Amino acid sequence: MKLFIKLFSLSVVLSCYAACMNGQGVTLVNDEAGQKVDVKMNGQLFTSYIYPSDFEKQCLYPIRTAKGTLITRGFPRDPRPFEQVDHPHHVGSWLNYGDVNGLDFWNNSYNIPADKKHLYGWIHHKKIVSMENGAKSAKLSVEAEWTDINGKGLLKEETTYEFIDEGDMRKIKRTTKLTSLTDTVVFGDNKEGMIAIRMDRAFEEPSTRPQTFTDAQGNATTVRSVNNEGKNGVYRNSEGNEKESGDNGVWGKPAKWVSLSADLSGEKVTVAIVDNKNNPGFPGYSHARGYGLFAHNDFGAQAYNPAAPKRVTTLLRGQSITFNHLIIVKTNGFLTDADMNREFENFNK
Repeated sequence: MKLFIKLFSLSVVLSCYAACMNGQGVTLVNDEAGQKVDVKMNGQLFTSYIYPSDFEKQCLYPIRTAKGTLITRGFPRDPRPFEQVDHPHHVGSWLNYGDVNGLDFWNNSYNIPADKKHLYGWIHHKKIVSMENGAKSAKLSVEAEWTDINGKGLLKEETTYEFIDEGDMRKIKRTTKLTSLTDTVVFGDNKEGMIAIRMDRAFEEPSTRPQTFTDAQGNATTVRSVNNEGKNGVYRNSEGNEKESGDNGVWGKPAKWVSLSADLSGEKVTVAIVDNKNNPGFPGYSHARGYGLFAHNDFGAQAYNPAAPKRVTTLLRGQSITFNHLIIVKTNGFLTDADMNREFENFNK
């Protein structure tokens, strides 16, 4: 019996290897010169883990549907016609936070004046720990460090991405462990966080008036809606809230999951962020904006709801905190509430 199990396991491994060698399956391609790892599904680019030395953080960029359609904004790396050019720190999908020992990791970008850069934080890619290809999924484990402007380490980050192919549905399971490298690391109660995606303009809600947003350092950004053509994004969460703002909006509301659906020239696509019951602060608050920011925050609370207890998280040297999130990209039809509830339950088994 043991021999049979060993032979069966070997045959599965060899089958997966053969499929990956033929361009099938989910494969990771390490491009050290390009400072990225490409993620391919059946030979087609799904996304890339990028860590350019001139970036303030790492991210997954770009992200595509199973049909190859982009769901992430191009600016500032690859601008496309009629895109908003606000918030240059919104690139692909990322995870960071707006108040870590008083440093703003969220808003840091090339756009910050030199005399204010010391108020911000960096996440430096350190190494690729492991890569594992497979017939239906692949895993990428990386290590990074959260630092101040002088390179002093605050947090060690250990992240594993699992990229899953389910036909019309593609998934990214992200597990991130943060360990304190100093005597005390304090995550303040801040709205700027934490796992996020900056969406293609089709996912934006149509808007008729400019909006101005201010970051933790007082820097204001105005978002102007100059062309609503093609914008048709609709947010929805596990509590039945719909659209971005207002009493019945998703922004600033705790939820198990939040979805964002849009019609991309006839292609019906839903993108979703699913929370995990084991995450500190579950259920997290939605930081989803009509102009295309799609984020979920398990640290902040009072920053969204003044009536909520202030949420401050402290790590002593060597202590860790771990977060699990699921990103879903579904094409060929929108996901329903029943679909999303099922995905939440499966993710939380």
